[in-house]
Amino acid sequence: MSALALGLAVWVWVAQANCAGAPGNGTQQKVSLSPPCKGKPAKVDDEGFVVIGGIEQWVTAKGDSCANPVLLFISGGPGNPLSGISDSVYGAGQRDFIVVQWDQRGSGMTYGRSPPAPDEKLTIARMAQDGNELAAYLARRYGKRKVILWGSSWGSILAVHMAKAHPELFYAYVGTSQVVNSVETQGESYKKLLALATSANDKESLATLEQVGTPPWTDPHSFGKVRRIIRKYEAKVTQPPPDSWHRAPAYITPKAEADYEAGEDYSFLNFVGMHGDGMLSQVDLPKLGTDFAIPMYFIEGAHDLLAPPEMARRYYESISAPHKGWVLLEHSGHDPNQEVVDAEYKVLRESVLPLTRGR
Repeated sequence: MSALALGLAVWVWVAQANCAGAPGNGTQQKVSLSPPCKGKPAKVDDEGFVVIGGIEQWVTAKGDSCANPVLLFISGGPGNPLSGISDSVYGAGQRDFIVVQWDQRGSGMTYGRSPPAPDEKLTIARMAQDGNELAAYLARRYGKRKVILWGSSWGSILAVHMAKAHPELFYAYVGTSQVVNSVETQGESYKKLLALATSANDKESLATLEQVGTPPWTDPHSFGKVRRIIRKYEAKVTQPPPDSWHRAPAYITPKAEADYEAGEDYSFLNFVGMHGDGMLSQVDLPKLGTDFAIPMYFIEGAHDLLAPPEMARRYYESISAPHKGWVLLEHSGHDPNQEVVDAEYKVLRESVLPLTRGR
């Protein structure tokens, strides 16, 4: 058992369908109130495996007080959970929120504890169901009516599916590096990269772009090749992440790193597919409907070349919601940096936190 091998304090929580408003078909299991929520609200510092969707999945929850609202972060990748770096990147948010990180099915600590069967495939529907089951569990465990939904990159895809399926679980949605439509996004990204490489007379990048050809791609290696070019050009005009961002010691043991890498490879192949037929090919958020029952906030990097902000802006303008907000960051791209984190917390504190009071 990976967590025990890491020397962590581990217990199995149980998240099942008897939770108030919970989706899914889990067996009836009682979910106990977290000890910090009993009596005077105390500091929350929980980590353990939660039974979600029939398997044990790794979840951490940290906050200065159980009186704070729950903030469920849906990480990107898929296969790139941020549990290991959450304290150094998102620690400031623990003053106002119970910050929850989740190693999704097929990734990180969850991959190590509950490895998928050789022929098991990840699907957006299954993972969105997992996410909503977890959201319902968190509300019950920490004595809340709802939680706040926060997604980035792949997590922004999954989170919108979650919000559409069960809006009653969430106060609001905050999305960063929003992916909207796979075909249109890859086409716009490729066009921008081609223009940048041509302007810079970057023969190496131009040769790679010519070799992979225009999207959609049927070779799983194409996405990674283009991603490296994206990072190169974003680095020229964006702020790098701080040197202080680092993984906690428990996540850099040989076992933890091996599980992370194996989960990343498994999730990536499920995302792009062996023939361009993975989960990415199915992404078309407008098809889910553009009416939302919860407030929707978008924080985008102006230099995002993987999911160009123009796409997110058109999507933002098309949706109807009780309230919505848009922030464009001039020194950011697709990957998070301090400007992104600061902007996220500004929206969360000023626009979302008031929604949770007395509700």
